[in-house]
Amino acid sequence: MDASAKLQTVKTLEQPRQIVRPSQAEAEAAVRTLIAWAGDDPEREGLLDTPRRVAKAYKELYGGYGQNPREVLERTFKEVGGYDDIVLVRDIPFHSHCEHHMVPFVGKAHIAYLPHDGVVGLSKLARVVEVFARRLQTQENLTAQIIDAINETLNPRGAAVMLEAEHMCMTMRGVHTHGVSTLTHRFTGVFAEDRNEQDRFYALVGKRA
Repeated sequence: MDASAKLQTVKTLEQPRQIVRPSQAEAEAAVRTLIAWAGDDPEREGLLDTPRRVAKAYKELYGGYGQNPREVLERTFKEVGGYDDIVLVRDIPFHSHCEHHMVPFVGKAHIAYLPHDGVVGLSKLARVVEVFARRLQTQENLTAQIIDAINETLNPRGAAVMLEAEHMCMTMRGVHTHGVSTLTHRFTGVFAEDRNEQDRFYALVGKRA
């Protein structure tokens, strides 16, 4: 590893840990190795600039490692006219990458919470989804991380998160099954305790229990 290598803090809701982040040159060399391993010539004209482009794309696709979800949700608004019912944002688009094969899975997130001490800007819920989606993930873990961030930062009376996604690891490889959606959900607080609240969430999202 050359002298430009540096330590990077991986920001999660857990205690941050440090990893050694390779340099740009090392990342590009790794891409050239994979191109050759796939059976092509990394020195041919069409692929000469591919390693640089891939490294640049990875900075964007996995930008969530450098972002803190707490900071996204920390500003709340208390002047809501006494509103204390469900706040729900549905059909939040996201794309992430499977940590097992590093291929995309794409879908929508539905997030609801019951305010306890103020509300957060609606766009911030979509932003939290993006922070966690721009990491290597499983859909199950992504669901849990989103709702944990909401609970730990907003302290709502209850929260509900549902993700539905299509996984390219099933459509592009393996069983080659197309048009299959994976659904995950998690409830906490009032949503976990009261089936009526769960039913209200499903009805607002437009899904059956």
